[in-house]
Amino acid sequence: MCISQFMLLQVFFLMVPEGVWLQPSSASGAAPTPSDVGPASPGGTLQSSEGSETPWPVPGISTVGPTVVTPSAPENGTVDLFPALPVCVCDLTPGTCDINCCCDRDCYLLHPRTVFSFCLPGSVRSSSWMCVDNSLIFRSNSPFPSRVFMDSGGVRQFCVLVNNSRLNYFQKLQKVNATNFQALATEFGGESFTSTFQTQLPPPFYRAGDPILTYFPKWSVISLLRQPAGVGAGGLCAESNPAGFLESKSTTCARFFKNLTNSCTLDPALNAASYYNFTVLKVPRGMTDLQNTKFQVPVTLVSQAGSPLLSGNICQNVVSQVIYEIETNGTFGIQKVSVSFGQTNLTVEPDTSLQQYFLIRFRAFQQSTAASLTGPRSGNPGYIVGKPLLALTGDKSHSMTLLQSQGDGICSVKKHEVQFGVNAISGCKLRLKKMDCSHLQQEIYQTLHGKTSPEHVAIFGNADPAQKREWTRILSRNCSVSAMHCTSCCVIPVSLEIQVLWAYTGLQSNPQAHVSGARFLYQCQSIKDSQQVTEVALTTVVTFVDITQKPEPPRGQPRIDWKLPFDFFFPLKIAFSRGVDSQKGSASLILILCLLVLGVLKLETK
Repeated sequence: MCISQFMLLQVFFLMVPEGVWLQPSSASGAAPTPSDVGPASPGGTLQSSEGSETPWPVPGISTVGPTVVTPSAPENGTVDLFPALPVCVCDLTPGTCDINCCCDRDCYLLHPRTVFSFCLPGSVRSSSWMCVDNSLIFRSNSPFPSRVFMDSGGVRQFCVLVNNSRLNYFQKLQKVNATNFQALATEFGGESFTSTFQTQLPPPFYRAGDPILTYFPKWSVISLLRQPAGVGAGGLCAESNPAGFLESKSTTCARFFKNLTNSCTLDPALNAASYYNFTVLKVPRGMTDLQNTKFQVPVTLVSQAGSPLLSGNICQNVVSQVIYEIETNGTFGIQKVSVSFGQTNLTVEPDTSLQQYFLIRFRAFQQSTAASLTGPRSGNPGYIVGKPLLALTGDKSHSMTLLQSQGDGICSVKKHEVQFGVNAISGCKLRLKKMDCSHLQQEIYQTLHGKTSPEHVAIFGNADPAQKREWTRILSRNCSVSAMHCTSCCVIPVSLEIQVLWAYTGLQSNPQAHVSGARFLYQCQSIKDSQQVTEVALTTVVTFVDITQKPEPPRGQPRIDWKLPFDFFFPLKIAFSRGVDSQKGSASLILILCLLVLGVLKLETK
């Protein structure tokens, strides 16, 4: 019986515990030599031929390159299991050794890995391995090449080379003809540059922020309603800025002309007709039926605007302001579009510039005109930081403004809005014309704060212009000639500082910001009538001062007034009145009383 069991061990190739299966792994490179593992070397001390590769990582094993446990240099008796490759795919230079091409016969290298740092893909034969944990192998008598590897985690893997040539080749090529060409291209193909265009229907109605579609019947072209905006440091006009549905906003930009003589009549940006010679689509689905006019809204001209005309060296009727009024009705789309213009004249001279202002305003269809003319609130009731500071001139409410410059630094007709709670400074250069002192002062004052000087400022962000008690007067004092001690001088303002005192009121959990007062402070400069001043630098500043007085913090909890009974120290008196022996006996009682007093004092201080 013992002899039969011994015979079974001689023919047993791999002794693997029950439930353990070999795991496949592959590697590129020449295969190692067959292992020569004897009974005295469990686990195997394996030798490999030069150029062998490590196997592919197996599940549960780190993919960092494993190391061979006992590699050795090739010996004369090593058997080359894989002969030279019949085709060397990396041999691209005839008669020259290609670097890292391990199959290039022009390199005349018996063992290329001794010279090259690695072998290019395809220059060595690939091999497949089946691996298990080396601790599961007691002895290997396999006739196939085997090898022990160690991964980066230090786990030894016993691998056997799989000798199955059918796994090394692709399947037989399919025959392609006109019948199955499209089927194969569809099955194995992916995205293409010439993919079939799929027509997508336009949405049934506009959503907030969607570009507004326009249609030019004369050219049968669909375009977008555009609102030019300034870009770059010079604020040059960018024509491609689309207007968003329900997004009321204003933009300002500058245009420069090298040859205004030609641009005056040829540039469409200067011609009012280019801003209304189209129709607006009520809803996007109007694109599908452009012949149906019920989906189109014509642009109504509110006031007459002439075409640009070159008269001498003056270009007349140049568009400087465009205001669109768009009435909408929910998902029914745009119901009415109107446009009004502001025009000016330009003098033909080198590098002429023009500042243009564009405004698109949306309101609900059939909304009262009075309600639409009322500007938006800056808070309800208290001001919101960043909202415009409201001013009142006469019975008209508007935003307080600061100076704004064009691209060349010259003062623009347009102004920056003063934002509540935001300190700001701006400046520009004003070109002076030859006029008397009073007219010069008037022009500069109008440039600093507008054509009409603000008289009142809104106390709250929802102030009603009809309610005067909701507004507070702005304190102001103009420049004085007597203060400059010059009787023959013209005193002009060069700087305006707007000081605003504000504070929070109401509940601390819901504070409301209100303006307590405002004043204009001018800095003046005197010029003699004989001086020829061509331009003057102007500056406007706004500062907000918080004068909020916070209430007193709540007082702390009332302190506990500890009162001891009149005979609290009576035991101590008795103890001290006795003799020395008695005091020793009451020492513990005295200590307890002291600790009790200390504890009470600590509770009082907390």
